[in-house]
Amino acid sequence: MQPTHNTLSQNVRVKSVELLNKHLAAAIDLHAQVKQAHRNVRGPAFIAVHELFDKVSTEVESYSDLIAERAVGLGGTTYGTIQVAVERSFLVPYPLGIADETQHIFAVSGNLAAFGQSLREVIDQATTFGDADTAGLFTKVSHGIDHQLWFVESHMAPKNEQNRSLSDSA
Repeated sequence: MQPTHNTLSQNVRVKSVELLNKHLAAAIDLHAQVKQAHRNVRGPAFIAVHELFDKVSTEVESYSDLIAERAVGLGGTTYGTIQVAVERSFLVPYPLGIADETQHIFAVSGNLAAFGQSLREVIDQATTFGDADTAGLFTKVSHGIDHQLWFVESHMAPKNEQNRSLSDSA
């Protein structure tokens, strides 16, 4: 740990930096996955989905920066290289070779949801060991990820009971 005037104990800062680095690796992975989808998507809604994935990747990249800056601000060192992200990311690897927009939407939304779920879990952890600011950062990122998930999932055809009954009566 680097010296800092941050008033959190070193023990709390070490725990926070560990959580931050775990999520930095996943955020870097998620950014690369969304860019993969952005570059390879094909289908009738190509331009809308292509532009959506570009916006989502930009948002995810900004979350990577916020996470990394908090870790360094606590006196930690970030581990934010591609090589480290590959080793440490907890996300499901992105399926290569797909082009269909529906498959990309499914893959991207699944990993956005997994990242968001993990963020909600570490909000509680950071709060429990006494780092409300890191918990607040994770809350901010979680909110943003949920927002991006909503945008992505909005490109999926709804499949609920009401829609099925309407299509069955037609």
